[in-house]
Parts: sequence; structure tokens; C-alpha cells
Amino acid sequence: MKNLIFTAAAVLAFGFANAQSENDSAKTFGFAENDIFVEGNLGFTSTDNKNTNAKTNSVQFSPKVSYFISDNVAIGVQVGVGSAKGELNGVDVSKSSSFNAGVFGRYYFLELGKRFKTYGSANIDFGSAKSGLGNAEVKSNGTAVGVGLGLNYFVTERIVLNFGLRNILSYNTSKVDAPGAKSSSNFGFDLNGNVANPFAAGSFGVGYRF
Repeated sequence: MKNLIFTAAAVLAFGFANAQSENDSAKTFGFAENDIFVEGNLGFTSTDNKNTNAKTNSVQFSPKVSYFISDNVAIGVQVGVGSAKGELNGVDVSKSSSFNAGVFGRYYFLELGKRFKTYGSANIDFGSAKSGLGNAEVKSNGTAVGVGLGLNYFVTERIVLNFGLRNILSYNTSKVDAPGAKSSSNFGFDLNGNVANPFAAGSFGVGYRF
């Protein structure tokens, strides 16, 4: 589902690029040193298995602010909130929510035409999560580190669309908030973006360059 949304958005953006290519020669698209970039990224997944009557829905929202220390390098801060719910035969069987805050860096290394800017990113997040129903609810705290890829499309010289992949490389550790609990950790690497990082998800966002 996420890959389909990403592909559709990219195709749409390429269509915009073709339609506007005649006007691009007089404009400047891209970032420069001392720019400030504010964006909000949204990720959503939904599954509905008709064979088992099982449904799952999850959503993540992550606002970010970055500052360009050079034309190609940006550093920033981000926060994120997320929630997920699972149903079986119309009855809730699982719920979870999360909050995280952290820092990140981006390096812009490839231009696909004037409006498309490709970047690599690295981030570290500190967060907390709750999962379970009623008295079975469990709280945990953790740290996540990830490396990923993304693409910016300049709709105008100031308004920018962002297409972010899940982290292709990640490490995270978490610990249940309970006496005697021990921490657990996992490491993931997947070019398809299927990694075990609770703070990372494929996303689409809109930003503004100051």
C-alpha cells in the first residue's frame, strides 16, 4: 500500500514537471545555505483481510524543522506521533500509540531535473509507546537510529512536496516500563523499507522553504 502511494505520488509529480518545464528556465528551484525548511510528513497504512475478518489501521505524523548549513547539507529537529488499531470480526483486539522526538541530518546528492532533489538522511529518536487494551496495557521507552532516502519536488520556489521512504537501515532498543524488565533491541536492513523501526515509516509531506 505504501509503495503504491509513493509510486502514484511520484508519477503525479513527474506530470507536474513536464507541464511546467517551459517555465522553469526563469526560476530557481532548490535549497541554499541559511535556508529554513518547515515540513509535515504523514504516513498511513490500512489492511483488510476478508478471509479472517481482520483489519489494521495505523497513522503517523511527523513535523520537522531543518536549517541548511550549506547548499546540500541540512540539520534539524523532529517530533512524531502515531497510533495503530487492530480489529477481528469488528472487535478491537489491539491498540498502540507512540510519541518520539529527535534530531536528523540530510545530504542532497542528486538532482532529477530542476524540481526534483534526492537526499539521504540519518536520524536518532527517543520515544515512548503504549500498547494493549485495558488492564493489559504495556508502556515502553526506547531509542531508534535510522538511515533512509527521500525525494523533494518543488511545486514552486517555496512550496515543496516530500516523499520519504522507510529507513533502509535501522537499529532500535526498547524497555518495558515495569520492575525487573530488560531491554530488547533489533537491527534491520531492507532496500524495500520493511525494517523493524517503530519510529520510521514511508511518508508523504508538504513543506515551505523560508
